Amino acid sequence: MQELARRTFDRSIASNRYPGRGLVIGRNTSGSQTSGSQTSGGEGDWTLVYWIMGRSEHSRNRQFIAEGGVLRTQAFDAKLVVDPSLIIYEAMLELPGIALVSNGDQTRTVHDALARGGSFEAALAGRAHEPDAPHYTPRISGMLDLRAGQARLSISILRRNPLDPTRSDRTLFQLATPPPGIGRAITTYASDGNPLPSFSGEPLVLPLEGRGSDILDSYWQALDADNRIALAVKTVAPDGSCRELLVRNRHG
Repeated sequence: MQELARRTFDRSIASNRYPGRGLVIGRNTSGSQTSGSQTSGGEGDWTLVYWIMGRSEHSRNRQFIAEGGVLRTQAFDAKLVVDPSLIIYEAMLELPGIALVSNGDQTRTVHDALARGGSFEAALAGRAHEPDAPHYTPRISGMLDLRAGQARLSISILRRNPLDPTRSDRTLFQLATPPPGIGRAITTYASDGNPLPSFSGEPLVLPLEGRGSDILDSYWQALDADNRIALAVKTVAPDGSCRELLVRNRHG
């Protein structure tokens, strides 16, 4: 499994000039799923990874801000912001037993729906892909649900319909728990291009080796140096709370 994850990482991330925004949910190999200095037999901590990339000056004018377990985007230079609607948002939010990650303001949509007793899938039913023609960027979202004592991983992608770009095709993946050192991932784009080709197929199998800081380093080094903007790695306790949220920014 690790060999598959490394090959996929090399092909889809390290050798890909522009996967766009991406998220990963899985377990690292830190072996510290209990509090303090004790470990739990190498099971690994739950881990969420999120990154953003950009090709234009407007898209590159961003950074990540971490506040507790919340991750949000913020303009690096407020004077350069033209339209904040698709670039400024909360990328990671949490509820008791739940960690959320997405590439847009649908993070808040899902959070508020779950707080009212709704579901991940129903919350996204009222959302669509981004209206940024000609790319029509997919909305990608992920949920790690630890409330039942057994993890549930859900990943959603909302893509433009190939016959009618005003409509969205919706795919929800409900994934089995990965072994330590493995994450399941989705990106907005398959590669660079004009227009950018949307991600297709099943969620990727990617490595999550080491602790949060190791994962931060390996993903940052793999992302294209010209286009990478910001990267975050969140380590999640068994109750869904945030152990650690690490951020690396191109600016600042």
